[in-house]
Amino acid sequence: MDAAAKALFDENAVLKAELAVARAKASEDAALIAQQTLRIAKLQRQIHGQKSERSARLLDQLSLELEELEASATEDELAAERAVAKMTTVAGFERKRPERNTFPEHLPRERVVIETPKTCACCGGSRLRKLGEDVTQTLETTPRQWKVIETVREKFTCRDCEKITQAPAPFHPIPRAWAGPSLLAMIVFEKFGQHQPLNRQAERYALEGAPIALSTMADAVGAVCTALDPLRRLIEAHVMAAERLHGDDTTVPVLAKGKTDTGRCWVYVRDDRPFGGAGPPAAMFYYSRDRKGEHPQTHLAGYAGILQADAYDGYNKLYLADRKPGPVREAACWVHARRPFFAMADLEENARRKASGKKEIPLSPIAIEVVRRIDALFAIERSINGKSPEERVAVRHASSRPLVDDLHVYMREQATKLSRGHDLAKAIQYMLKRWAAFTLFLNDGRVCMSNNAAERGLRGIALGRKSWLFCGSDRGGQRAAAMYGLIVTAKMNGLDPQAWLADVLARIAGYPAHRLDELLPWNWRRAAAADPAIAA
Repeated sequence: MDAAAKALFDENAVLKAELAVARAKASEDAALIAQQTLRIAKLQRQIHGQKSERSARLLDQLSLELEELEASATEDELAAERAVAKMTTVAGFERKRPERNTFPEHLPRERVVIETPKTCACCGGSRLRKLGEDVTQTLETTPRQWKVIETVREKFTCRDCEKITQAPAPFHPIPRAWAGPSLLAMIVFEKFGQHQPLNRQAERYALEGAPIALSTMADAVGAVCTALDPLRRLIEAHVMAAERLHGDDTTVPVLAKGKTDTGRCWVYVRDDRPFGGAGPPAAMFYYSRDRKGEHPQTHLAGYAGILQADAYDGYNKLYLADRKPGPVREAACWVHARRPFFAMADLEENARRKASGKKEIPLSPIAIEVVRRIDALFAIERSINGKSPEERVAVRHASSRPLVDDLHVYMREQATKLSRGHDLAKAIQYMLKRWAAFTLFLNDGRVCMSNNAAERGLRGIALGRKSWLFCGSDRGGQRAAAMYGLIVTAKMNGLDPQAWLADVLARIAGYPAHRLDELLPWNWRRAAAADPAIAA
């Protein structure tokens, strides 16, 4: 290679190195912007209380974008390091990573000491003295370990009377005792909490060296549901004793002969925290093959209180004045009513469509004004969340009632200007026809403006439908509903559902029936079990 060619080659290498460094810096900036955007979105959701599915999907989208950009930034950083290593004239690049959180103190530490050199690397002397040490902490996990527990009951015979003595057999979570409580909890939580069907679990367990027949796992699921049914009934009694309930339902595909039918999963949520109630939160799920009104009427046959729900006609008989044991008071959901207005007032969506060259949505000044007024009411609600009913009513009378009255007048005026078939007119009439239910919150501090608590309870089912595709039968739907209630209630009380299920399954078989309420999520205290697999 002559001098000119070598100079051209070196110049090309330098340009490639500089380009790699520039690409790494750009990737770092993009990742940093995505990280701050996600942080801002989370803070806004926390401060302003936007719990809608749309805001949740936005956070998921931002998280995925951050994942991809962070991975790309690391790849570009390593590429820049390799390119710069060959050059002496190009400055290196080092990413400014955010400060890593220290690892939790409760995690066990395993100290690995690298063998110290016996002689000095400089002079070869052996008179070395410890000056200090540098410690690098790395988070690690141990792959899941399977084991077989052999429970031995020794037999003894008395030499005097020849009577055989043996320790009594221990209680087992399920008949035939082939699986321990931690394994059972993992199977049912994976199936109902993480939406992993049993066949996928069986495949994974076989790869880990512990093959379990699908029929055997299904048998365990049925046994666990039977064992936990007393707790389900206690939770049901607690939920139905609430002063106010959130109610909602969603579709559940059900396998049928040659086709898939559409069943329903109903949820009733007790959450007294918004009005400072002392009752712990809990959720109750039910399954039905259709959406007839007889189902909620059966579910709430013994209930008399406030029901926050949408305008489903199946609830109407619950609101009759002569109903026994008493009428249910209807509380409408302002979030549900706001959605059609928001669809015609979404300025941000139009901006995104315009930027991507798509056709813009026709926006309505009336819808924009209604959304603005409803949002002002929700801003007041956020300031009184968690306060007593009396305090909430006082603030609502002083601040919310004038806004509600003005909104009522405004909607009645605009309704006269619109044709009956207009989407905006339909949205307005939906509220005006149920105005008593929408304004109940002004006089009762226990009522919330939204039914988001019930929608959050059903969110897991909506996410899981893509994984499990359908329920195998009506019985399967009923089992799923029972387990959803236990798992969602545990989550609402801040517990790890799998840890709670494992501990409860280890104890419930021999637990006194009159003390079962001690195992409910809001009363539960983990037992100091001798078996570390159960205590873990």
